Amino acid sequence: MKDLLEFLLKGLLGEEKYEVTENTDEGRILYTIKTAPENMGLVIGKGGNMIKSLRNMLKVRATLEKTAVSLNIEE
Repeated sequence: MKDLLEFLLKGLLGEEKYEVTENTDEGRILYTIKTAPENMGLVIGKGGNMIKSLRNMLKVRATLEKTAVSLNIEE
């Protein structure tokens, strides 16, 4: 699932201008995107639409794998 997220972010941001960390907490996979402040707007999108779309795509993949997933963003 991490490879899907990195594929989507690479298409969105271009080069490796981000870092994705993966943690597991009580059966839930927690992904944290760390990026520069100037790229935060690209990841969040207008009205939060881009981050919502990323979360929805990860939820679909998590449903197929029968697991739970969360996505956060940090500077």
